[in-house]
Amino acid sequence: MSISVKICGITSADAIDAAVSAGAAYGGLVFHPQSPRFVALEQARGLADRMRGKLKIVALIADMDDAGIETLVKSVRPDFLQLHGSETAKRTAEIRARFGLPVIKALPVAEHADLDAVSEYENVADMLMFDARPPKGAQRAGGHGAAFDWKILEGRSFSKPWFLAGGLNPDNAARAIALSGAKQVDVSSGVESAPGVKDNARIAAFIHATKATVSV
Repeated sequence: MSISVKICGITSADAIDAAVSAGAAYGGLVFHPQSPRFVALEQARGLADRMRGKLKIVALIADMDDAGIETLVKSVRPDFLQLHGSETAKRTAEIRARFGLPVIKALPVAEHADLDAVSEYENVADMLMFDARPPKGAQRAGGHGAAFDWKILEGRSFSKPWFLAGGLNPDNAARAIALSGAKQVDVSSGVESAPGVKDNARIAAFIHATKATVSV
């Protein structure tokens, strides 16, 4: 089974080159000001230009208004918008229709009941992302290095492609894939040497690990 990998929170040309060299499919740029991986538009435009044609460019936003999204889309020209805030299914559909870009909707997961919301979003998003529910009091939805019980997804099927995210790293990626059945995975802090600083060796190790098979 071939696993598609998204390296999220890219802030440097070196990280892009490492992701491309290792075989990543997606590169994520974070536009949440409270994230250590936040990139301003001018920097993001340069990074996106370096990714273009090599990685699918994903712009991560959280509860951004239309004016902000419009400016981002015109400047960065991403391939996908990743909605990582509290966007409702209605808002997700509005963003997709208004900006004409495929949308990835991230959903926080901590227990089986959290998957009840999936049916709302399957009809309006192009892809889903299951991420660990953030700690209480957190200022942002993702990038905390926390995982959830991957068995929650075991045997589940959804009408849209989906990513597994949250707490993934080179040491647990193969097991996470085996337990959840994920065909796409998203990693950020798990391939960093410090918050917001990607580590080329860890990027390579993570993608190598996704190709491994484990028994569970």
